[in-house]
Amino acid sequence: MAKILKKEFKCTVCGRQFNSRIALVGHMKTHKSKPLEKKKNTRIIREGKKMFVETPIDRIMALVQEHKRLSIKELSTATGLNAETIEKMGKLLEKKKLVNVKYPSIPTKQPFIEFVSGLPEEPFPHIKGRTLKIEKFKVDTVPAEARIVKPFGEQRPAYDISIPCFGPYTQVFLDYLRDRIAEKVPIEVEEITDEKKSKLLKKRFFEKAYEELEKYFSTADIEMNKILAGILLHSMYGLGIIEILMADNELEEIAINSAKTPVTVYHKEYGWLKTNISMKSEEEIANYSAQIARKAGREITNLNPILDAHLITGDRVNASLSPISSLGNTITIRRFARKPWTIVDFIGKSHTMNIEMASLLWLAMQYEMSILIAGGTASGKTSTLNSLCAFIPSYHRIISIEDVREIMLPEHMKWNWVPMTTRNPNPEGLGGVEMLELMQTSLRMRPDRIILGEIRRQREAEVLFEAMHTGHSVYSTLHANSAQQVLRRLLEPPIALPSLEVAGLDLIVVQYRDRKTNRRRTYEISEIESGTSKDQLTLNTIFKWDPRNDSWETLNPAVKLMGNLNLHTGMTEKEIIKDLEGRATVLKWMLKKNLNDIDSVGVVMTKYYADAKKVVQAAKKNASLESLLGAE
Repeated sequence: MAKILKKEFKCTVCGRQFNSRIALVGHMKTHKSKPLEKKKNTRIIREGKKMFVETPIDRIMALVQEHKRLSIKELSTATGLNAETIEKMGKLLEKKKLVNVKYPSIPTKQPFIEFVSGLPEEPFPHIKGRTLKIEKFKVDTVPAEARIVKPFGEQRPAYDISIPCFGPYTQVFLDYLRDRIAEKVPIEVEEITDEKKSKLLKKRFFEKAYEELEKYFSTADIEMNKILAGILLHSMYGLGIIEILMADNELEEIAINSAKTPVTVYHKEYGWLKTNISMKSEEEIANYSAQIARKAGREITNLNPILDAHLITGDRVNASLSPISSLGNTITIRRFARKPWTIVDFIGKSHTMNIEMASLLWLAMQYEMSILIAGGTASGKTSTLNSLCAFIPSYHRIISIEDVREIMLPEHMKWNWVPMTTRNPNPEGLGGVEMLELMQTSLRMRPDRIILGEIRRQREAEVLFEAMHTGHSVYSTLHANSAQQVLRRLLEPPIALPSLEVAGLDLIVVQYRDRKTNRRRTYEISEIESGTSKDQLTLNTIFKWDPRNDSWETLNPAVKLMGNLNLHTGMTEKEIIKDLEGRATVLKWMLKKNLNDIDSVGVVMTKYYADAKKVVQAAKKNASLESLLGAE
């Protein structure tokens, strides 16, 4: 609203000047019903890349600092807050030795607030450069803007995040509110470790924060109060500003290397980028690590300085404390997509594989062929495994075993799915549950399908292949860059399985990430076949990626797959080829109809397994999913 100046009295609404403060205050009343009221209620100022939330408490301090002392009535008139609220804020600031609240001995005189000491503003840094890309999103009512910029004089792009900022006195006020809310919202252990209860706890925090803000700031300031409540929520329940980065769907990794260096992120399109934000101290990083550990039911201390855990959202976290990490405390968050990748995404926008490859894998998944997915780090192994699992018939019993929960199945498959995760031992070395124990337990649960997150050790591989030979369909991932390398890893130490066991594997799918362009492609799909001698195994490569043309070549027919299908289903080669063509038609239709979410894929699979001909015919006619679901 109006700003009271020391030497002249000028209305900031219309610019009119007055000779006295009393005249200005009287004039201010004429603006109360004008459109400026909306601007006052919003309190959000945009200056270029900066979003500033101007709260009443910062305006109060600006006026008091400028005039050294002002009556509560004058401040009430200038800010629109009632006298009681201003008095409460003054008392809070007085505790921090920023002002004095004075009560005159004469009852007719108004109490006033006297300036004592000010706080410096903490600037929010931004990276100057040419903007390459802008993304806008909201995180729990907090607006954010992410810019990919090319800094002047630098070769690599950078990641510049903008969030609403506020003055130092608002921060003092929010710190006070945080303590009040913490007292009023008790937390049980189950509420931070259980996903459903955690969401309810988060909602309670937000509602209580908003309720407390309304006691001080106008109930008309809805947008401002929601933003402040969201910021309070992140500082109390989340990871502060890291929560903003976690909401950017373009990011795959967030890395805090120390308090001395900027936070870095891995962008899907631009790779590793430094950001414009840093942690305030090593202690802040350690506190975030401890908070993550508590939510995962673990701990990170000087005696146990390394943490491997996952957030409620499923994101994987690794943390390490100094001096294990020499430059400072670290946190690395592998952020998983909030919308799981599906086979439709793979054949569509991501161009990870072609429709013929997807059709073959669909056929193999339906008829319980065991598949191993290989690839390097961040090549898309888990995403591929996840997308293929949607092809499993909904009436099959599924057991998944992982170190960190990453597998996600369609809703209609969850009724007979048992997801299991390993557990680290406590500080006394007790209570740990390893993957091998879970695998052995799973075999006693009558599974139709066993999904193992990753093969790491010899004994795990032995149990998995034993399960394969006892009639279970198994799926897993392995670090290897080619089918030939997969074969060598399985046959040679340290895994060193007998060739007879390895021969039970039906298909190897190899994922590849081009580090130059950051493209992810299915590099090859191969079969393992027995050679001329008893211990000899050979590879039959069915599909292989041609990097020059970014396309796939069909090298050989799927001899082993065709033979197994003929043996177990009686299908002839001609019938199998026709079946693959029908599946390709359905996949093209799903791509055209943009049925790329995990539950839509699951619904189509259920309909297909109930009546394949009907679904193929619907796809040929380009029918809608609704009409397919409504068909008798």
